[in-house]
Amino acid sequence: MTKNTTKSKQVKINFRCSATMKYKHIEIQDLNLSVVSTKYWHKLPTGKIQCDLCPRNCKLGEGQKGLCYVRERSNDEVVLTTYGRSSGFCIDPIEKKPLNHFLPGTAILSFGTAGCNLACKFCQNWDISKSREMDTLSSEASPEDIASTASKLGAKSIAFTYNDPVIFLEYAKDCAIAAKEKNLKSVAVTAGYINPKAREDFFSFIDAANVDLKAFTQSFYKKICGGDLSPILETLIYLKKETNVWFEITTLLIPGENDSEKEIEEETQWIIDNLGPNVPIHFTSFHPDYKMRDKKNTSLQALKNARKIAKKNGINHVYTGNIHDEEGSSTYCPNCKNKVIGRDWFKLSNWELKVSGNCKYCETKIEGLFEDRPGEWGPKRLPVYDIKS
Repeated sequence: MTKNTTKSKQVKINFRCSATMKYKHIEIQDLNLSVVSTKYWHKLPTGKIQCDLCPRNCKLGEGQKGLCYVRERSNDEVVLTTYGRSSGFCIDPIEKKPLNHFLPGTAILSFGTAGCNLACKFCQNWDISKSREMDTLSSEASPEDIASTASKLGAKSIAFTYNDPVIFLEYAKDCAIAAKEKNLKSVAVTAGYINPKAREDFFSFIDAANVDLKAFTQSFYKKICGGDLSPILETLIYLKKETNVWFEITTLLIPGENDSEKEIEEETQWIIDNLGPNVPIHFTSFHPDYKMRDKKNTSLQALKNARKIAKKNGINHVYTGNIHDEEGSSTYCPNCKNKVIGRDWFKLSNWELKVSGNCKYCETKIEGLFEDRPGEWGPKRLPVYDIKS
């Protein structure tokens, strides 16, 4: 996430919860918002139950939790233990997800839970994603209250972020259904590490996504993330070929790990060959964190070099992030090369798009979702504190 020095305001919201709430496909009794049934699992001949949500395929005995730490075998089924619980809420600029081609300039209500189904040594939200403490989940909120609050605070969408929403699919789905009823969009910030059946379900309620393509080698995923590369590539292809979800890609460049010219060449060429030229990619700056504090920050020059390679290979919209670079943050028409959206950190300047999303100079269509005029939220953050049932 990009550092933001803008002074934050604060807002306090109190949420209501009834004794029995039914959210589309889940019924929750007695004010216990946390534990709900799930459907992506099956019993094994050994007596264990396999969780089928993600490629980890955790095999669980009674009372055991998966690596994500939020899906648990209980009473001979797999349950989600963090439904309705969050590590915090904040109104952000949508560019912070990052999404540069989806309702630019608008506000988005961001929240996450705890846990993750990858084990990235460089995680920059490790206090949330690696948490094993329920105290991290200090806020409680029903899907309807989240949607209502987002609308009241002027957000155009809600974001499942901070930790991967794949692991709290059931909560995210109900929040997205409630958001749609308020004419709000739903955004997922995800690593895309999910099995095919669950993938179809998860992205059926998502309007836009930023997918972390953490590197382009299996060795990196295995050694640094404790996972595999191929499921992420499958997710990207699925999004492009099987859905209408708008998505952008982020690769955090870590010095000496995934920033070689060869790897960036291979990654960006794969994107062109499989996804086409109009899926935006963000190369973002690493800062030392979690278990990789011995690495240096990514230099601006390294980000510029990656951007140059991606553009050479034919990707139309290539951005730099987590660093101040007005040129690398702005959007340019791929045909006439004029700047059509100017950005300085998360503040918009130039806006040279027609209502249709076409370039004002040459009529070329800029892919994404744009309104007739940009949002005016700007770079500010608005933490939402003391969310109570």
